[in-house]
Amino acid sequence: MMKPILGITLGEAAGIGPELIAKLAANDRLRPYCRPVLIGDARVLELGKKIANVKFPVAIVENVSAIDWDGPISILDQKNFDPTYLEMGKINVPSGKVTGDTLVTALHLLDKREIQGMVFAPLNKQAFILGGYDYEDEHALFREFFKWEKPAGIMNVLDKLWTFRVTCHIPISEVACSLNKENILSAIQLADATLRLAGYELPRIGVAALNPHAGEGGLCGSEEVTIIQPAIAAARAEGIEALGPFSADTIFIAAFKGDYDAVLTMYHDQGQIATKLIGFDIGVTVAAGLPYPITTPEHGTAFDIAGKGIAKTDATEQAIIIAAKMAGWRG
Repeated sequence: MMKPILGITLGEAAGIGPELIAKLAANDRLRPYCRPVLIGDARVLELGKKIANVKFPVAIVENVSAIDWDGPISILDQKNFDPTYLEMGKINVPSGKVTGDTLVTALHLLDKREIQGMVFAPLNKQAFILGGYDYEDEHALFREFFKWEKPAGIMNVLDKLWTFRVTCHIPISEVACSLNKENILSAIQLADATLRLAGYELPRIGVAALNPHAGEGGLCGSEEVTIIQPAIAAARAEGIEALGPFSADTIFIAAFKGDYDAVLTMYHDQGQIATKLIGFDIGVTVAAGLPYPITTPEHGTAFDIAGKGIAKTDATEQAIIIAAKMAGWRG
């Protein structure tokens, strides 16, 4: 099988995205996993090359079909942002709009099957929204674009451990009443399907409890007995290797030892605190459940170091590897 064609956007121009992509392209860290096509303004890529202090040839193309895969790295030049007077590390509303516009361009390419997956360099949510993309986050844009009503969500990957959550950006006071057997089962199913797409034959999914000490058999909360255990049982009846529920204060000890391929948490910070503590700068965010592989490095635009040439590429390279695997690459 040929390596998949991945669209790789340059991200927010005032952040570290262009630098990251320039470093990966210069060091030949794109082609081992995919057939890459960069998407963005060629002038922003040149800025990234300057910041990264790297040089490599670039072919400007009008469409994907014109790419010579044996030639220089190609870019679909959007001609939509001149970074001449850009102040690095600062909110830039025009750049935020362009970042969103470029994402939409990549989504159209996915929808037309011209690319098989997308990796987007970090965007700044505030600039994205001020630029006219009034969404909770970019993932809401993805769902709206594809008119996607099936289960979808955000998975995070740290090295070989995947994490997923039943609830996400809601107040902690609303978590317990937002949980039920159906949405826990749906989350387990989505995690299982996403990992299988990434090449896992029978992913082991550890499920976190909601209450301290996994509810102590009902003495410290009943959700484990009434909804989480039944959801796990239903998943196992479908052939899914779901395990638990395990106390949230110990589940990641076992997970980081390799006992599970993924951990399903009940709410946002149950998983995010553990994974970001271990490796904030190497995590990857995966748009799970959508019809095409979409990934991004988890660390964001890093405005504090933007323009300094010191950004690390590990998470972005891992995002490319994961997108390529979800698109069928098995290198």
